[in-house]
Parts: sequence; C-alpha cells; structure tokens
Amino acid sequence: MKLVIQRAELHRGLSRIQAIVEKRNTMPILANVLLTAGGGKDEGRLELAATDLEVGIRSAHPTAVEQEGGIAVSARKLHDIVRELPDEPIELEASSHSYLEIRCGRSRFSLAGSDADEYPSLPEFSPSCLVRIQALVLSQMIEQTMYAASLDETRYNLNGVHFEVLEETGRIRMVATDGHRLALVDRAVGSELAGLASGVIIPRKGLAELKRIVDEDEADEVELGFEGNSGMIRKDGVTLVMRLIEGEFPNYDQVIPRNLDQQLTLPTESLIRALRRVALLAAERSHAVKLELGQGMLRISSSNPDLGEASEELDVDYAGTSMSMGFNARYLLDALGVLGAKEVELGLRDGNSPARLRPADDDQSLAIVMPMRL
Repeated sequence: MKLVIQRAELHRGLSRIQAIVEKRNTMPILANVLLTAGGGKDEGRLELAATDLEVGIRSAHPTAVEQEGGIAVSARKLHDIVRELPDEPIELEASSHSYLEIRCGRSRFSLAGSDADEYPSLPEFSPSCLVRIQALVLSQMIEQTMYAASLDETRYNLNGVHFEVLEETGRIRMVATDGHRLALVDRAVGSELAGLASGVIIPRKGLAELKRIVDEDEADEVELGFEGNSGMIRKDGVTLVMRLIEGEFPNYDQVIPRNLDQQLTLPTESLIRALRRVALLAAERSHAVKLELGQGMLRISSSNPDLGEASEELDVDYAGTSMSMGFNARYLLDALGVLGAKEVELGLRDGNSPARLRPADDDQSLAIVMPMRL
C-alpha cells in the first residue's frame, strides 16, 4: 500500500472512529484501524474501518493511490501523529514487515502494525428498506431520549432506545426508560416509511456514534435501515453498522400519565436554575427535592441533616388545593436540559404519581419522572 492523502481528510476520518475502537485488551487487534487503499491516482480512495464487534464504521476518503493494499495499525497512535502533523499532504506506505511509514513535510514515522487479513471483517448487509431522514431531526430525537436509557447491564432490554414506526401518522417514535424515568419523542420525517423495520432497540453506543455522524456538517440527510438484528446508517461516504439489542421493550404506554389534574406552564430556564440551587444541599445519593404546590406558588426545597436546608419559590398560575411530592432533581434537570423549549408544561396529579414534562410548544415530546418517598 502506498498513497498520498490530504492531512485534513485523514484527520477527520481518524477522529470519527476514536470512540469505537476497543480500548480494553480482550482482543488487541480491535484497538487498530484498518486502512485499505484501492483505485488509482485519479479516482483512488482510502477506506478506514474500525469495529468493537458491536458497532462498526467504514468511511471512504479521496486519495492518490500509487499501490493498492492494506494494513491495520493503532487507531489512537495514528490519530495522535496525524493531529500533530503540519497541514500538508501525507504519504502513507505499508512495508512488507507490517510497518506503516508516515511522511509529511520533514517528519517521518514508522508505526508497527498488523496484516490486514488479521483484522475482523465488518458485517456486510443491505437492508431491504433504507429511509432518508433529516439529520437535524434524528439528532434531536437521539438527544431527547438517550439520556433516559438504563446503564444497568442486567436490564439489557433497557440499555438502548426503542425505535418504532407509527404508520397511522407517518411518524417515527423513539422511547427510552430506565425504570425511574421515561423519554418519548415523535417526529414526521417526510419520507415513505413502508418497509422500515419497527420495534427495534438501538444500543446506547450505536446511538452515540450515530449522533456524531448526523451532527457533522456535510449532509442534510442520512439513510437509516434495519434487518434482522443489525442496523445501518449511511451518510455520503460513511457507513455505520451496529448490532441491535435483542429482547422485548416494556409496555411504556401504561406508565404515561393522562388526564393530569394540574398542568403548570413555567419558564424552563428559571425552573432549571431553581432546581440547581436547591439541589446543592440535597442528599448526595438520592438527589431528592420536594415540590410543594400552593396558591400561586411552586416551592422547591431540599434537606440534608449533614449540610442543611434550601428552598426557593416560583410564581405559578395555580389556585387549587395544596399538594407536595418528591423527585430526583437530577432526573428533572436531565429532562429539562434536552427538551429545548423556552417554556415547559409540568403536569401533576398527586404526591404519589409521576410528573410529566413537555415543551409548551411541542405536544410530540415528553418526559416522565417517577416520584420519590421523602
């Protein structure tokens, strides 16, 4: 393998794969990136590939290829080297002893590698249906749901985000829950959804990599498809494949409170700041705060025997009976932070029922937070 590639192009590709390469030593080869050169000087390309056997990424980059071939080298070290090189063309050449020679300006590196045949192959599949989705819409849906996915590996069916197609409305839905909170968002994508697999669970790591891809500037749309236990996302010359979570997602609809007696509209920023201040003296393990609703007032308070007490009042349009309830302040703040609205609707029923948070200008997004005993 021998080629010349622009430093910015190579750096962008290597930066994209850093979160995927396996950093543990269970399989040392997974800490590498596979470089494969093909084509020629006029229409040559360098393909970068990385996988941790659960998520894999492949990207193609234009380059002038003098000799085809491939090699696998440390993804982190190659990225570190390229990041520090001057903004000049980089020459890469693989030796017969599995060393990658790197030359740029007056800099020279020789990086030990492995034969390309030793690197695990990425899954090759073509979903029967690929749907084009606006990158911004998909990014917002991921951000508004992924935070609520469970980190408890024993509850594997909650370790991702549930994706389904709502055929009657032509929308897609993403839902996540860890048993203590729930996040849901529906969006119209403006594409024909017939044939797109529904009811799949996308793992957290796959979603994180997907979000990085859709947040890049090059394309307005991405292609998304599922088949069997695999998912694929494609954008320009980048393809992301992932293994889906096998299992049944719980019936989330039964935990969404409806016909809430009290619905308050509050400035989101004011509520966030009040919760942050009061949570400073909340118990470190539970992050518990009390919400007390009274005539024209919402009082937020916390109490910690070792630290003290804190409280703050917010003006609200409320003339009903007094009520109080406890919540995990961190869960409330996580939800408020991603809803992305100037005003939020806080829906309450009684002290033992979940709270519903929803943007005042968007009835297709919501967050549910379960109450706590204080």
